[in-house]
Amino acid sequence: MELGKVIAINLKQLRTERNLTLGQLSKISGISKAMLSDIEKGNSNPTINTIWKIANGLNVPYTRLMDEIEKEATVIRRSEPVMQTGETEHYRVYCYFRSTPLRNFELFYVELDPHSANVTIGHCEKSQEYIYIIQGQLLLQTEAGDYELGEGDSLMFDSSIKHTYINERDNLLTFIVVNYYPN
Repeated sequence: MELGKVIAINLKQLRTERNLTLGQLSKISGISKAMLSDIEKGNSNPTINTIWKIANGLNVPYTRLMDEIEKEATVIRRSEPVMQTGETEHYRVYCYFRSTPLRNFELFYVELDPHSANVTIGHCEKSQEYIYIIQGQLLLQTEAGDYELGEGDSLMFDSSIKHTYINERDNLLTFIVVNYYPN
């Protein structure tokens, strides 16, 4: 099923379960009522930060808005994940595994173009982010400090705080992100 339609179904279900109007969800997420309505109707392909704001407002993991029913064993081919972008096309994210009631983490493959950056709002409370650098150099700026990572390096940090991924180099940066949501 198309990602926008999946998000629409899950958004409506989550909002209805919480007895929230679009106006109430708008206030707690910081997303306009009109934009939420478009997303819920499946007429919009929201950006990563828009999905994060909605997820944080609903107090659910980012990928809860993208949940589909899974089989017991799942193989995901490189061509299958849908590309999502940040506010610009310089930051691309491919979700391989979403958080589910039985899995409290998400797995992403990320690409960041040379000489570009992407700001990410803090995720839900107590969340942790694990990063593994495949190719290139990452400068990660957080409210708690800055971290420089090269190929083969990893980092775990409190992702409930705002953070920025920066590629200051001339080459494409690729990395894996696991967002973990403790119970």
